[in-house]
Amino acid sequence: MSNIEKTVMGVDLGTQSIKVIIYDFENKKIISTKSQSYELISKEDGSMEQQASWWIDGFEKCLENIDDKLKKTVIAIGVSGQQHGFVPIDKNGAVLAPVKLWCDTATELECNEIMDHVGGEKETIKIAGNKIAVGYTASKIRWLMKNNKSAYDQMATILLPHDYLNFYLSGKRTMEYGDASGTGLLDIYKRKWSDELIAALDQDRDLKPCLPELINADDINGIISPEIADAYGLNRNVIISSGGGDNMMAAIGTGNVKTGMLTASLGTSGTLFAYHNKPAIDPDGDLAAFCSSTGGWLPLLCTMNCTVATEQMRDLLEVDLEQFEKLASFIKPGSDGVITVPFFNGERTPALPKAKASIFGLDSNNTTNAHFIRSAMEAAIFNLKAGLDAFKRCGMTFNAVTLTGGGSKSALWRQICADILNLPVRVLSTEENAAFGAALQALWAYQKYNAAPISIEKIVDDHLKENKIKSCSPNNETVKTYETVYKNYQSFVKLITAHYQ
Repeated sequence: MSNIEKTVMGVDLGTQSIKVIIYDFENKKIISTKSQSYELISKEDGSMEQQASWWIDGFEKCLENIDDKLKKTVIAIGVSGQQHGFVPIDKNGAVLAPVKLWCDTATELECNEIMDHVGGEKETIKIAGNKIAVGYTASKIRWLMKNNKSAYDQMATILLPHDYLNFYLSGKRTMEYGDASGTGLLDIYKRKWSDELIAALDQDRDLKPCLPELINADDINGIISPEIADAYGLNRNVIISSGGGDNMMAAIGTGNVKTGMLTASLGTSGTLFAYHNKPAIDPDGDLAAFCSSTGGWLPLLCTMNCTVATEQMRDLLEVDLEQFEKLASFIKPGSDGVITVPFFNGERTPALPKAKASIFGLDSNNTTNAHFIRSAMEAAIFNLKAGLDAFKRCGMTFNAVTLTGGGSKSALWRQICADILNLPVRVLSTEENAAFGAALQALWAYQKYNAAPISIEKIVDDHLKENKIKSCSPNNETVKTYETVYKNYQSFVKLITAHYQ
């Protein structure tokens, strides 16, 4: 450690845990990785919430377990955060209510109310590039107005999870374009707040003063406050980069900063995203037309149920992780006809927030733990496969997919992904891609701040390396099998759609 002069810190404020990494960028090594988990408040109405204080507690515990000398080497901090979460704070910076998260589906009515005010879903897309999907921040703001008037009246600033941690570290209230586009209130064509959609939130109050200053991805949020630096044993001159949403940071952490690349994140949610040099608007509205955190755009498909589905099965069957993959590996592709539609949290794509999960095709030969497990793994990727058609509608095609997220650690899931998407799967040596992307963004911002700018393309080329052992290619016979199974899967999704719409 005595040879380390400078490092950057990447923080990933996720749905289930917060992770902190320290990266020695001169020697290209992650020196320390710490994490702390926290709870999720789930309610029958579809609410999914957390206390912002849990994030701070988790961050503190992570830093307590990092060597004091190593912390003194940190020159910049980048924060990745779960998208869409709504953190209302008052003029003094106090959080006014539990944070409604991206997976919260209690605000379907408010989504429709906002869009109806501007002329419906298609008009909303025309105005700002995105419809107001369940889970986006916009509907949560209107929900607070209707359900917690006292907190709403005291609200001075609207922040996202990563913005709140930035604010905690520096005292500065800012938002970066990539994460801001996930609020549903950003005009992604012009990269500015949409006056029409902000007005649709509340016809009696102008909420524009509550929205923070928008900053570029390579700008800094601020300098760490002296009190926070001293409390954690950090230097007082540490910069806080703009940070961004977890998918935007994972794009940096997987090298997805130029056209032609595709990333799949197998986390609590499942996402497909790709860098584009112009707005990519899906006429069917399945792709979110987000800005990237590298100056471009990041069209993205999000499903609500990825590792959620496999964790539900694992808990139900009381199977540990090692057994889970072993059992599934005994079953042939297609799970002998068992098809799971994994809408345990409702679903965003397709837009079915009230839908429930279902299992089809059971008989006396395939009703086993192993079949349930394999089918759940396949279902998560079937949901993502639907997104490839949306990218094609926007004129985008790909030759490979880079995997990230917890699911990417599974060799079986990587092969399932290759076979269902019919694309070679690429895995990088660094596993915590969102935290690592945040660290690389911090390095990018630090270089600019110190008048020695480096392009983000050069940074990812210098610091990312493919793990050839974990990468894999599609099996032609299995690809054909999955094409048939996928058609059956789609037919069951149509049944569920007809029931819940």
